[in-house]
Amino acid sequence: MNTESEIAKSIHSAGVIAVLIVDDATHAVPLARALLEGGVTIMELTLRTPEALECLRRIRAEVPEMTAGVGTILSPDQVDEVVEAGAAFGVSPGTNPGVIRRAAERDLPFSPGVATPSDIEQALALNCRLLKLFPAEASGGLEYLKSMAAPYLHLGVRFIPLGGIHMRNLGAWLCNPLIAAVGGSWLAPREDIREEQWDRIRTHAREAAQLVANIRQTDSE
Repeated sequence: MNTESEIAKSIHSAGVIAVLIVDDATHAVPLARALLEGGVTIMELTLRTPEALECLRRIRAEVPEMTAGVGTILSPDQVDEVVEAGAAFGVSPGTNPGVIRRAAERDLPFSPGVATPSDIEQALALNCRLLKLFPAEASGGLEYLKSMAAPYLHLGVRFIPLGGIHMRNLGAWLCNPLIAAVGGSWLAPREDIREEQWDRIRTHAREAAQLVANIRQTDSE
């Protein structure tokens, strides 16, 4: 299993994470391959369908170069399930101490969801530094995050915003040093997956990966 620091580096390097709802496990492998071919190397399979863990198992077996994690983890028992299925990391929509503690016990790199300073402080008390901002746009967007996060930056906290992110605002988020990566459901919408629109998904991934590369190159100059 990858360590917390290794996953954090991979996430920062990728810049964008495909956040996915998959209803049919037979779609898992072609979906992962389409994203990879477009340049997106990290995916989060959400536990919103009963097929999610089987999707993870198939991707781990047939597309091992994809870094596949699991989101919408709501209970400690689900932590155990995703670890057994081979998740590279875990994500939750909120800050649940029981879930975070179980993830630590199982050595699962974990990013809890935060939306308030109290959420951040609870996550920090449980040794989480890479946090999911959810819902990103509805909670106030980048300006809200900058204000909320200011007291904690010296502690090394970074964020993965999710919710209301798309190609039109992706660049603004990624340009801010608070942001490790951006989570995007627009890369592979549920209906596109159901309809096996692999070319469309590949195109979305390519556009996002190119924007990440352009921004990160500019930042390094």
